[in-house]
Amino acid sequence: MDNSTHSHHPVPSKSGRIDWGARTAKAIAVVGTLAIATLLLVAPHDASIKAPIAESWWVGVLPFGLLLGAIAVFPLLPGIAHWWHSNLNRYVVSLLAAGAALAYIGTTEGAVGIGNAVHHAVPAEYVPFMSLLFALYVIAGGLRIETPFDGHPRENLTILAVGALVASFVGTTGAAMVLIRPLLESIRRRKYRAHSVIFFIFIVCNCGGCLLPIGDPPLFMGYLKGVPFLWTFGLWKEWLLVNGLLLGVYLAIDTTLHRKERREIQKADDHKRFRIEGGINIPLLATAIAVVALVVPGKPLLGSEFVVGNFVREGILLALAGASMWLTPKAVRHANRFEFGAIIEVAAIFIGIFIAMQTPLAVLSTKGPDLGIDSPIAFYWITGALSSFLDNAPTYIVFLQVASTLPHVDSETYVQIAGGAVREDLLTAISLGAVFMGANTYIGNGPNFMVKAIAEGEGVEMPSFFGYMAWSVGILVPLLALAEIFFP
Repeated sequence: MDNSTHSHHPVPSKSGRIDWGARTAKAIAVVGTLAIATLLLVAPHDASIKAPIAESWWVGVLPFGLLLGAIAVFPLLPGIAHWWHSNLNRYVVSLLAAGAALAYIGTTEGAVGIGNAVHHAVPAEYVPFMSLLFALYVIAGGLRIETPFDGHPRENLTILAVGALVASFVGTTGAAMVLIRPLLESIRRRKYRAHSVIFFIFIVCNCGGCLLPIGDPPLFMGYLKGVPFLWTFGLWKEWLLVNGLLLGVYLAIDTTLHRKERREIQKADDHKRFRIEGGINIPLLATAIAVVALVVPGKPLLGSEFVVGNFVREGILLALAGASMWLTPKAVRHANRFEFGAIIEVAAIFIGIFIAMQTPLAVLSTKGPDLGIDSPIAFYWITGALSSFLDNAPTYIVFLQVASTLPHVDSETYVQIAGGAVREDLLTAISLGAVFMGANTYIGNGPNFMVKAIAEGEGVEMPSFFGYMAWSVGILVPLLALAEIFFP
């Protein structure tokens, strides 16, 4: 039987009408994906070529700003909110922003500029970013931690406190993926749940990760630039102050809301105890974290003469994710309500973010030294503000470079890094700004968006982009201002 005619004509919906919008979205997604793949294969690129910033640079920043606007506004518009709920449509918007950004780069820098932007955004940044998130998402999704917790404020506080403690040692992404499901299970009977997830993002996804380089990507980038591995442990006072205050504020808010809703909460009818299922994922998770810390492309492996090649780390991470899917009993993932929707949402949106932010980062890198910032407070807030909306790892690197170009002051202490030295007080400010203020928006750090998506998948009504920022500006930012008292 010849079915070829069906491949050339749209399929009617149940109402009998053809969904041309869905067909158009699929076509844009396919064409956009093929276009990026083609550019990676054929576009000329030379990282040593640095084109000057054009006077029209602000035009090149618009695609990134418009993409952020779409992420923030589309869920609030009655006529678009349902359409935006589709990951396919999110991907289309993301690709359109990426295409507009590359079109601007092509008109100002030519084919080499496009090639440089695509190669820097996709294989150098997006692929490692998504490989890590995907591996941790899959591995953590096969690890079920059952607790007897039933939403009491002290129980929820315990989960957040544990997250603050372990985030620096297993990474904010690892800690978030392991602990978000126990928190959601604890608060499942609570009426007010969104605030618990918001503070989880503040603490576990961000502020808990400043004590070691493996805690957060910006600090790991600093380690690769020569910052001593244990230098970040000296930030323990700021870590203790910020996370301690956040935990205290959370306890006060959650206790108040718990008392308000206490009569409406259904008591647990089961007798749970602490139990871990899918334990095979514990060594897999530990291996993934070790791989991130030790397998660095272009660097010798564990002091040996073997130099790690490109995508070796990503290949190992994906293999660990595959092993997790194969070895974890299906019943465990079913109990965790594991599905791929949340990670697909992150992947769909961040491909556009990584490509569209190339021009803003280039502008920042070129004009950063002209900003006239030379004090710890200025570096702290500017690094933090930009880390709230740009990827905090490249933002950290840009300001680390800016700080290293400042004139040396004999009375200051310096930390040696590759190619020079940076004042310790400025390094402290840059590190804390990048890590702490990645919590200011949903897109400030990779785990933020994923935790939001997982929570919404469990029926938690999370605030909008601006609604979340109301929490961060109203609670988090004032507490972060107190961290300045410990600056050297």
